[in-house]
Amino acid sequence: MTWSEMQPLLTQGTYDTLYMVLWSTLVTVLGGLPLGILLVLTDKGGLLQNQPVNKVLGIIVNIGRSLPFIILLIFLIPVTTAVVGTFIGPTAMIVPLAIGAVPFFARLVETAVREVEHGLVEAVESMGGGIPTLVGKVLLPQALPSLVAAVTTTVITLVGYSAMAGAVGGEGLGSKAITYGFQRFETGFMVATVVVLIAIVTVIQLIGDGAVRLLARRGRAA
Repeated sequence: MTWSEMQPLLTQGTYDTLYMVLWSTLVTVLGGLPLGILLVLTDKGGLLQNQPVNKVLGIIVNIGRSLPFIILLIFLIPVTTAVVGTFIGPTAMIVPLAIGAVPFFARLVETAVREVEHGLVEAVESMGGGIPTLVGKVLLPQALPSLVAAVTTTVITLVGYSAMAGAVGGEGLGSKAITYGFQRFETGFMVATVVVLIAIVTVIQLIGDGAVRLLARRGRAA
């Protein structure tokens, strides 16, 4: 396969991969951020202390994290079809990608929020600050560098998930690698796909690391 033949396939695969990753990241953050915060608030000593709720949430998150993504993809086919109308294509893959990543991201959020200095939390509580004040004025701002690092890690994980999604009709670079690199024994195309994936992950990591360093410097300056 020549470069002129590979280029349109790689371009379309890259577009589909970025499309899936972008939208699934948005859904993951919207779902995983409040879930991670809730895991902290409902734990022992939290403002919403509720051990039964905390344990149930913890079990749900642990189950979600323990399932291999390729199995989750197949298991969620009925759900994906009900939500999108099909289980094939990049738009359909956003559903299992987000569902698979939310528990992972929620645990990272929980870890980041727990790193916030407990004295700041106690100060807000002693002044009568409620949940919105605690979360919006203390937990999120103080944990922001760690949360950005968590988002970066999650995005990179979703890139890997999206490649696996190619095995069940998810399009993207994973699908192109399977169809052309594996099934048609196009070694050059497989190598090119791997190079593009490495480049995508490297760029994401560099952007994430830069954002974390910038936020950390601003935090120290404040």
